[in-house]
Amino acid sequence: MKTLRPQIMAWVIAAVLALLAAPYLLPPYQLRLVTEAVIFSLYAVSYNLLLGYAGLLSFGHAMFFGVGAFTTAVALNQIGGLSIMAAVGLATLATLLVGLVVGLLLLRVKGTPFALLTLAFNALFFAIGVKWHTVTGGDDGLNIALPKLNLGLAVLDPGNGPDIYYLTLIILGGALLFCWRFTRTAMGHSVLLLRENEERMRFLGYNTNITRLILFVFTGALAGLAGSFYTILNSFVSLDAVSIDMTTKVLLMTFLGGTGTFLGPVLGSFFYTYVQDFLSNLTDNWPLIMGVIFIVMVMFAPGGLSGLGQTLAARLARAKTTP
Repeated sequence: MKTLRPQIMAWVIAAVLALLAAPYLLPPYQLRLVTEAVIFSLYAVSYNLLLGYAGLLSFGHAMFFGVGAFTTAVALNQIGGLSIMAAVGLATLATLLVGLVVGLLLLRVKGTPFALLTLAFNALFFAIGVKWHTVTGGDDGLNIALPKLNLGLAVLDPGNGPDIYYLTLIILGGALLFCWRFTRTAMGHSVLLLRENEERMRFLGYNTNITRLILFVFTGALAGLAGSFYTILNSFVSLDAVSIDMTTKVLLMTFLGGTGTFLGPVLGSFFYTYVQDFLSNLTDNWPLIMGVIFIVMVMFAPGGLSGLGQTLAARLARAKTTP
């Protein structure tokens, strides 16, 4: 595995350089797709920390994404003079608080009951979005007028493709780096131990309930941050942001990319975004085709795209060393 790390780092550096150059290489629509894929990358990585690292299957991750998305829209519409970054901060804080309250209620159970309760809470937040029409807009959603962001040396216009792209790439890219660093900390290692052997963790003196709660709140806040930028990108938010379809989407991204690695969900997010766009332009039955792709990947490539990449790289390395 150590022999593959330089190759992996080379690919990562190449990908970062390509992302930085994207506004100069891509037409506006393609740049928008890349921006959306970056947003979904953070969403999928946050879910993978919950599922792939801690082994907690959730069917309600969209409630955090939706809370972040709607809080951003409501804050910008209701609070005059509020900057975009202040709205993002409020949305992330609101999602963190929601994660804390929901986590205190949910994390008393594990396994199937936990998964079903997350689904129930997601349905609750969706119902709130439908019924609280005066705030959320209900089925009509909310349009928002995005103020320009004054950075002192420059003014960013969220309606301008390259501006919102670089803002998204810098903020969410930084969040992704923070997530990667988190997996290397003692807390990150304890999360892995929680998945592998919770009883042993307790024997060693760890409070597994606190560890699980911290992770749940942390991943919820990350999903809320992604939802906030999703609203900014579209200048609009609807109930789709908190629907079960949004949870299904993050499940597909995570499994397609591979839950066994950190970068797997990032690959899955880009793959899903581009394949969905391609298929939706061909046929209205694109969800059926995506479902078939998902089934094939689960059956024949359980490691996802990242697993396939590692297998291919290992074979190439062996071929080079074999006389």
